[in-house]
Amino acid sequence: MINRRSFLARTSLLAPAAVAFPALAAAADWTDAEKANVAVVNDMCRVWTAPVNFEKVGSFLTEDCVYRATETAPPVKGRQAIVDSLKKMLGSVTKAEFEIVQTFARGPMVVNERFDRFVMPKQSMEWHGIGVFMLKDGKIAEWNDYTIAMKR
Repeated sequence: MINRRSFLARTSLLAPAAVAFPALAAAADWTDAEKANVAVVNDMCRVWTAPVNFEKVGSFLTEDCVYRATETAPPVKGRQAIVDSLKKMLGSVTKAEFEIVQTFARGPMVVNERFDRFVMPKQSMEWHGIGVFMLKDGKIAEWNDYTIAMKR
């Protein structure tokens, strides 16, 4: 059995290696395919301006795309069902913005941290969260959002 002091003493020996070999600790450069996937997600996020063109948002999705608005929401399946769901949730938006804070990409997966801001006739809302996107053939096949914080 190892105690905390022994563990810290042993793992602290790795710190000089991280300083000596910083390239090992850095993230790998994106491949051309990953860059293309990030561009698709970023382009979709840019479409979110009021009035929101939900059909344009839908054009970034595969026909059989699956979307979850939050980690506890049931999945919405199919491009048109997603567009209809988004219209129902946010159809009265008078101002919209997706601010991407940072992005991570690996293979067909793109993860972004965002602030989504919406102004509606009776309320304003700011959502801070993580979007996880799986892409297939240049389109978003899965889109899952995970909430960090929400302000109303």
